[in-house]
Amino acid sequence: MPAGRLEQAQTMAEEALTSTLTPPPAPGLAAAAPVVSAAAAPVAAAPAVRKVSEPAKPDKGGWVWGTGRRKSAVARVRVKPGTGKFLVNGRESDKYFTELRDQHSVLSPLKVTSTQGKLDVAVNVNGGGFTGQAGAVLLGLARALKGYDPALEPMLREHGMLTRDAREVERKKYGLRGARRGMQWAKR
Repeated sequence: MPAGRLEQAQTMAEEALTSTLTPPPAPGLAAAAPVVSAAAAPVAAAPAVRKVSEPAKPDKGGWVWGTGRRKSAVARVRVKPGTGKFLVNGRESDKYFTELRDQHSVLSPLKVTSTQGKLDVAVNVNGGGFTGQAGAVLLGLARALKGYDPALEPMLREHGMLTRDAREVERKKYGLRGARRGMQWAKR
């Protein structure tokens, strides 16, 4: 499209938009506020404001619960105010998770929310391997912290800790060696 025609089309579009946004003033009324029709109004991308919910009700022992899942691992996480003890299946978290990566991921919700050392955490986790269990504990702990103090939710959500990782192992197919791997092909 030539430059002149493009400018002409843009000005026509702007005039059409302004004419739908500002109707002529009614007789007898002084400067009235412009009426904007819903169809012609440009939609501003306003940030979604989440309403802060009520804190979860603690159980009889004062614990707030959160459940996390990752791969085939399931973690039931309990949180209450305390001295900072972190037990996983009755053992200290750094003794249970030997990989540094898993230790960091398990503690990351507490570090992000600045609650490390202020809360006692008790976890029962089963199923899967160490990486799956660490991911399940991370999600369960984030959910328990959200229930403990809903004001922590934006920080946890910003770091992606309240989103469940839905990746699972793909099933093996018949006629193949694995989920997608075929048989080795021999030319002769």
